[in-house]
Parts: sequence; structure tokens; C-alpha cells
Amino acid sequence: MSLFVQKLGTGPVPVVMLHGWAMHGGIMAPLVEALMPRCTVYAVDLPGHGNSRASHVPLAPHACAEAIAALTPPAIWLGWSLGGSIALTAALELPQQVRALAMLCATPKFVRSDDWVWGTEPDLVRQLASELETDYHATIDRFLALEAMGSADPRGELRHLRELAFARGEPDLRVLQEGIRILDTTDLRARLPALRQQSVWITGRRDRLIPPPAMAWSAQQVHGRYAEIDHAGHAPFFGHADAVAAALQPLLETYP
Repeated sequence: MSLFVQKLGTGPVPVVMLHGWAMHGGIMAPLVEALMPRCTVYAVDLPGHGNSRASHVPLAPHACAEAIAALTPPAIWLGWSLGGSIALTAALELPQQVRALAMLCATPKFVRSDDWVWGTEPDLVRQLASELETDYHATIDRFLALEAMGSADPRGELRHLRELAFARGEPDLRVLQEGIRILDTTDLRARLPALRQQSVWITGRRDRLIPPPAMAWSAQQVHGRYAEIDHAGHAPFFGHADAVAAALQPLLETYP
């Protein structure tokens, strides 16, 4: 089975939209609406997630990027969180398909290390991986709570995330474990100088998973734009979709 890609809108600027871990393509509906009528959005359900639960495509960033590129036209690629690893990989390896890049709360390296002080604690990531085996739903709920932290309305945002998370079915356990492995091991920092496309790096000022300084550093390395959304956490498209859309406008305006 191939990947599920939902085409939304008829605007002149194509945008491929990639969601985060344990989510699905419908999670960023407020941002899709904010981009209308300027854009045509291709909202992808990543392998093992949503309506792509039965897909045989690996979640590995390169394989996933190739599969998505085969199903979508050349476009601006927007990746949120885990989806950012796939979008950045696609921009580096499939530049003819990725005309510009938007990274939403996503950096080239997710986990903290001796030479990367801005990442998420590695013990937290590995604990999520081990807990998935014993308490699937509680582990996902814990991650949703981390995503909502820092939001101006964390309880409301967590409630919204919970309502939407399984709207297209429960993600495949094996793929969720692979997603955590990707978050734990991916490090694209050394490849950033090879990025040739225009890019924008958008963060929530209160993000507790991807610290804003990590986003600012990444944008600086590629001479990209940097935008910080006030009062937003790791999912700024909830409650701040218009601000995210406004941060994307310079990229949309330069689309050929």
C-alpha cells in the first residue's frame, strides 16, 4: 500500500505538509485553513500513521522522502517536529522536488549531546521507547503533554491533541518505535551547508521540546529566515495558525 496524501485547496503555491510523531496529516488543519486560498496543500500521513498505517514504505527519512516525492509535485515542503527530519532530508537529497523548505519546531538534531546543548534529554526519548512496549496509550499521552507544555493554554491544547491524535486510527507500534529511533539518532547538522533552497525556521517561543535557540542557530547556518511565535509551544498551529502562516508568507511570495 502506498502513502495516503490528502490534497486540499486549489491555490497556485503547492505545499507538502509533514506531521510529527504519532500524529497524522489532519493534525495541522488550522494551518491548512490559514494558507487558503493561496496554496494547494498535500497533507501526508507518514508510514504507520493515520491512513498510511498499512503502508510498506519505511519511515526512514530518505525512503520516506522518495515515496512522498513520487506522489506530489515539486513544492515547498513543510515539516513539523519528526516531519522536519524528513523534509530536511528531502531538501538535501531531492532538491528538484523541494523548491523551498519550512521547518516548524524541527531541527537537524533532536536529542541533546555534548556538542548540542539545545536538544531534548536523551533519557526522555529512550524512556518513551521502552514505555511504548508496556503502556502504549499512556506513553503517547505523555508525549502529547510534552508537546502542549509552554502553550498559552496547555490544558486546552492537550485536550485538542488528544481529540485528534487517533482520529485516523492508532499508529503502528513498530513504526512509533522506529520514529523514536530516528529522533534519537538523526543528526543533519554537518549537512546544513549543502542546503541551497530558501528556508524559514519557525518556532514557538515556549517550546519545551525544541528550544528556540536551536531553531535560530539552524536558520543562521543556512542563511534562512527565523520566526518566533509568541505564547506558542511545540504545536504553534493550534491557536497561532495565522501567525505561522504570516511567517511563511515571504517563502510563499518567492515561489516561482
